[in-house]
Amino acid sequence: MKVEMMEITSQQLLAPRIYEMTLKGELVKEMDQPGQFLHIRVPDSALLLRRPISINDINQEEGTCRIIYRVEGDGTKIFSEMQAGDLIDVMGPLGNGFVIDHLNEGDVAFIIGGGIGIPPLYELSKQLVAKKVKPIHFLGYASKEVLYYEDEFKALGPTYIATDDGTHGVHGNVGHLFDLVSEQANAVFSCGSNGLLKAVEAKFASEVENVQLSLESRMACGIGACYACVCKLKDDETGLKSVKVCDEGPVFPAGKVVL
Repeated sequence: MKVEMMEITSQQLLAPRIYEMTLKGELVKEMDQPGQFLHIRVPDSALLLRRPISINDINQEEGTCRIIYRVEGDGTKIFSEMQAGDLIDVMGPLGNGFVIDHLNEGDVAFIIGGGIGIPPLYELSKQLVAKKVKPIHFLGYASKEVLYYEDEFKALGPTYIATDDGTHGVHGNVGHLFDLVSEQANAVFSCGSNGLLKAVEAKFASEVENVQLSLESRMACGIGACYACVCKLKDDETGLKSVKVCDEGPVFPAGKVVL
């Protein structure tokens, strides 16, 4: 984990309130595991806490990485107003991401995401394709208006889309997509809301040995010191044991934590 003033090389609006930012710097050399995140300082002295944003894409050849974020408050609004050439204070890469070492050529991986939980799944899918693992994407959005990266995922493998209002793809949540595929998965990877992760765990944990879930959580320090992002362990009858999402996650095997 390091801190660097990285250069913004590009920024674009993908959908209402959703931005893609490309960063360049030496920090990219430290990035290799999909599912990790960056802790980014807002350039405003009144906003002390860094913002955790997952890594969407890693390009070692160009020394760049991408993040995709949604404007939710003052901090991300300031990010959205920054331009190419600006410098931004970045800490990372942080957390434990998705583990794919056990997968082999010809294996099938289900990749399941919803809303702003979708970005880190793109780098994951890229790395799976490099290992000649077949990714099948199941992606859920609120509506066609806020849909992004459909073509990018389709370039990597079969991609099924659901929207809550039925304006694109299948009408409903991501769970309505699973029956469209007859193939069996060797692994399942998911990132999104707790509701989505619960559904994925309920559907696949008893069928697939390897199910990995990436949790979304509010964070403060991002390095495990403040205990602001803890969640309880499922197998702890006392209810006293917990893990820190920022430090020991954000990716956990299905069944480990209480969602």
